[in-house]
Amino acid sequence: MPIPTELVGSLPRPERLQNAYQDYDDGKIDWRQLQAEQDTAAEDSIKRLEATGEPIVTDGEQRESSFATYSITDTLAGTGLADNLAGDGQFFAIFDDGHHRQLPRLTGGPFRYKTYASEFVEKNKKIATHDVKQAVISPSMMMLLYPLEGGIDGYSRDQFLDDVIDECEKDIRQCFAAGAVRVSVDFTEGRLANKNDSRNPWTGKDMLQDFIDLNNRLFERFTADERRNIGIHTCPGGDNDSVHSKEVPYEKLLSKMFQLNAGYFLIQCASEEDREEVYRLCGQYSRDDANGVPQVCFMGVINPLSPEVESAAQVKHELVTAAKHIPVERLGATDDCGFSPFSRDLKPKHGSPDFARDVAMQKISARLEGARMASEELGV
Repeated sequence: MPIPTELVGSLPRPERLQNAYQDYDDGKIDWRQLQAEQDTAAEDSIKRLEATGEPIVTDGEQRESSFATYSITDTLAGTGLADNLAGDGQFFAIFDDGHHRQLPRLTGGPFRYKTYASEFVEKNKKIATHDVKQAVISPSMMMLLYPLEGGIDGYSRDQFLDDVIDECEKDIRQCFAAGAVRVSVDFTEGRLANKNDSRNPWTGKDMLQDFIDLNNRLFERFTADERRNIGIHTCPGGDNDSVHSKEVPYEKLLSKMFQLNAGYFLIQCASEEDREEVYRLCGQYSRDDANGVPQVCFMGVINPLSPEVESAAQVKHELVTAAKHIPVERLGATDDCGFSPFSRDLKPKHGSPDFARDVAMQKISARLEGARMASEELGV
């Protein structure tokens, strides 16, 4: 079988859509008008992805506030926040360029999603002619909504985590029921969990194993056949062309991450200085039997943070090198990260989000052709 390829999920939102999010926050347009802009950008995303030959498409997350908050708020500014949440939560991440992203704060129970990702799948299935996938948020990210210290009167941490697992399971099952062929769980907090940043208290709490154990509680609810199409995505961030944890030694994450009983992994690698070491680590720690499912490593061969477009030959070279360390039947190709995981993302290295959107399509085309060339060279 040829080397499979799969995109992570997000694409840069057009500047017009980003402005519409701001106008909605400012009360200049209503929810219906914002949705109309989202729908236009989503349809354009799907059609452009299909034109590249991408076998499994998404709407580029045009309808989401962010990969982390789509389920609980309409916008990054907190307009349309779900019940039992306040806007003044802890930082999720502080990026290398100095900007930060903040999560809401849980004020009480029960915890419930406001929006399920299946709503996006249903809309996308009406547009797409190719298969559709959907990215969803992890239980471990939602875990950060609860206070780090102390508790909430009448709603214990254990009660909250039970509700989180229930909501995450519901999110995934509804995506499959709506027609998604693949669902990937975003886990960018994994590498960040190993960063001790005094400005961001949760990162010094040694939470990686807690994250893994919590996420495995979710995976336990799915059969091996189901988990073949449930993945994990990891990266050191990607927002405003900056990252939050790339300086953290990757082995600290990769030596633990494959404990997750997911069927496949979308793994940032193209922006690493020593890519072959990442291939080696993935070959060493990934499992051919994770509770009944082989773990496929989709290695990042495209760097969304850079406007420089990789060549198909570069992509081919990386995959052929990766095949020295990862069994070719468990090797795939992906992009390091979503091209724009947060809805307000100005893409400063690119000059504009509209230009970044065009570049993304060129990069995706290079990934697809490079994977074809690598498959040919490897005889698969």
